[in-house]
Amino acid sequence: MEKNFPGGRSLIREALKRKEVPLAAVEICLSSISLSTLRQYNSGLKRWWDFCSRQKLDVFISSPKDVLVFLSLEFDKGASFGTLNSIRAALGHVLNFDLGTNNLIKRFFKGVINVRPNLPKYSHIWDPEIVLKFLSNWDNNSVTIELLGKKLAVLLALATGHRVQTLSNIMVEDIVCLDEKIEIKIPNKIKTTAKNRYQPTLFIPFFKERPTICVASAIIVYLGKTKHLRSNYGQKLFLTHKKPFHDASSQTISRWIKDILRSSGIDTNIFSAHSTRHASTSIAAKRGVSIDTIRTTANWSEKSQTFARFYQRPIKVLENFAGAVLNPNSI
Repeated sequence: MEKNFPGGRSLIREALKRKEVPLAAVEICLSSISLSTLRQYNSGLKRWWDFCSRQKLDVFISSPKDVLVFLSLEFDKGASFGTLNSIRAALGHVLNFDLGTNNLIKRFFKGVINVRPNLPKYSHIWDPEIVLKFLSNWDNNSVTIELLGKKLAVLLALATGHRVQTLSNIMVEDIVCLDEKIEIKIPNKIKTTAKNRYQPTLFIPFFKERPTICVASAIIVYLGKTKHLRSNYGQKLFLTHKKPFHDASSQTISRWIKDILRSSGIDTNIFSAHSTRHASTSIAAKRGVSIDTIRTTANWSEKSQTFARFYQRPIKVLENFAGAVLNPNSI
């Protein structure tokens, strides 16, 4: 076995070859795993590689007993149920037996969920109105492209309830401006993309009651201010604001959102950029938007219990989802 970890993708590729998958099909099988999932698996597979190196075990051929020893060590280090479950999924791609159906592995995870329940990340969530009041002082036409981009990122995250990954995949050509709203189709693959499931379309109404935080107006102004950059640099909605200009990644947009939250007075030591999803869906529910509408808007499946289990949090100190989030008088 190599001394240095070759990377999760290489490990899974080698496992497929060992399972006698034809070479012509290996890359196709690998493409079934998204890049974000591969990045998530990479950490768990690196830990498994190091464990096997210390124990002089074969990375690809193991027993449930060895896997249980490894998972127990990770549990003792403080790994959560979610982390352990991610490791289990990663190992399922490289090992010679099915972890998902093994009774001992299943019993271990039942024990983990009892001893260390998979609790929601936040016990409460910040009030979106705090951030909206802060942003309402920024005039779209007079602020810099940098500040307008950050403002738009936060407003879009709140008004749609979507992940930053979705926002980073918005293409200019998929933005359609209508009289009363802007529609944005998301054709690219995202986390919630699945077989027989529609790709999301974002509906952004013009919000005349509070024009300084009107998301649709901010989009139009931002497109106008960045138009001269797009012929040479990028066709996605969000562009970086320093040379060399290019499409902003989800990590960059997350950093922008955290900057705004921090400047608004939100404790970013506790709340991440993804907390906008918690904040918007929670305030929408509080202001009377139905669970079905929240699920549809935030792109959860019809049967999903994710909102009820992890996102619906009490707000501390359309049914139009965007209107409910942006309008404090809609309670």
